[in-house]
Amino acid sequence: MMKRSCWMSHPKPSCRYPPSQWCKSLEIAITCKVQKQCMELNAIRGNQTVPPVSVTLYYESLCPDCRVFITQQLFPTWTMLQDIMSVTLVPFGNAKELPSADSPFSCQHGEPECRGNMIEACIIHLAGHSAFQIINCMESAANVLSSAQPCLQLYAPSVSWSSVDSCLKGSLGRKLIHSNAVMTRILSPAHTHVPWVTFYGEYTEENEDKAMSSLFHLVCQLYKGVKPPACIGAPVKLSRG
Repeated sequence: MMKRSCWMSHPKPSCRYPPSQWCKSLEIAITCKVQKQCMELNAIRGNQTVPPVSVTLYYESLCPDCRVFITQQLFPTWTMLQDIMSVTLVPFGNAKELPSADSPFSCQHGEPECRGNMIEACIIHLAGHSAFQIINCMESAANVLSSAQPCLQLYAPSVSWSSVDSCLKGSLGRKLIHSNAVMTRILSPAHTHVPWVTFYGEYTEENEDKAMSSLFHLVCQLYKGVKPPACIGAPVKLSRG
């Protein structure tokens, strides 16, 4: 199996906080030995507005490579760098829209994937900030579809499964998937495979190759503002294995 690496900072053993929390308070910064970096970061933040790194993933719910990228690259990177990156998920991929009213979509991995795409589109619409955690939970599970309800209950207990079910059975789910289809169809250059990743709305083969091997490092590299402590800490190479 080919190994791909992800770089992340490695705090002292006494630091039990994720990198995204290091500058939340002086106590945490001191515990994690990054008070100097946090003070510099906070001093500059007030004088500049730097947009986060915009990452958009075009994918399919049952695509094996998409599942690997979401669970081993995109979600871990977002967990550590969510202060400097924004993630948009577009479940559709290589699916096709059909003229049939009864079966308006055809998916590469069959009907279960069409249902999975719609479930995830509905969750993105209904669950807000918690949606990414729910989808990562689903894509990490042995069975993506059967894990949808328990993952929803775990990460967004205030969102009822009945609301997701209504989205699936009503017109909303189809509208959401149609919107994803349009977003996918107007990609330039046109997508040729999934996962397909854009940064700030643009696709390059070079950035995709970097994203597949070390998305964390790429996001730190693309961010134009003062690098957060997670980006400038001591790197540790992680193996996909």
